[in-house]
Amino acid sequence: MIFYFSGTGNSLYAAKNIALHTGEELISISAAENTGNECNEYNLKDHEIIGFVHPTYSWGPPGIVLEFIRKLKLNNYQGNYVFSVATCGGSIGNSMKVMKDCLSRKKIKLNSGFSIKMPNNFIIMGDVDSKEVEHHKLSAAEEALKQINHDIEQRTTGAFRIDKGKFPWVLTGIINPMFAKKAIDPTKFQADDSCIGCGTCEQVCNCNNIQVSEKPQWGKNCTLCLACIHYCPVKAIQYGQKTENKGRYTNPHITIAEFINER
Repeated sequence: MIFYFSGTGNSLYAAKNIALHTGEELISISAAENTGNECNEYNLKDHEIIGFVHPTYSWGPPGIVLEFIRKLKLNNYQGNYVFSVATCGGSIGNSMKVMKDCLSRKKIKLNSGFSIKMPNNFIIMGDVDSKEVEHHKLSAAEEALKQINHDIEQRTTGAFRIDKGKFPWVLTGIINPMFAKKAIDPTKFQADDSCIGCGTCEQVCNCNNIQVSEKPQWGKNCTLCLACIHYCPVKAIQYGQKTENKGRYTNPHITIAEFINER
């Protein structure tokens, strides 16, 4: 089974590609977390592959992914092959080590890990990529997925094909904790006068944190996936002033209906 989390479709696209090649079941991390269960319990088949596919937020796994693993219980786990795929705009720092350590605390061994560069979507810092760069990254991601699927098929152990970037210990050890503590502030979300009250933001929210009457209202439970911003059909949603005049991006291979249904 492949557990995945996605904000704008990049990780969902990667997870679906891998599931197609392995025949494994896709399981949404956000859907599991939204049940409110204290334990995420699953029964494994013999020799079943276990995968985790997720984006990288400020050079670390999203908090919702780590929380899911902390509550994870895999019945009949007998050293099954386990892999992790982190999508990113550039590099992942020591994100894979964080995943490895988190899984290790659950007595689960991470056999291999991979990073895939995807078009940038974290417009709170920077902007979306140009169409040329976006096309290049998506094409390169296709090739990367071919290698990843091969490694998974061969049950390759010790394969960690990742781009940590420069000074990964600083990126993940210092910057990421600051991001997790100070950057996520749902009160900064707002919808301007162009909002049509369509409810798309409520439908795509990974944390069930948005309610729409005439305009969306945000609660306190947010992972800063920015799905509400990027999927808004009229670009009405902003995060303070940091996203004004910025582009929007969703993975072109994933329709909004797919994203909502799979989420």
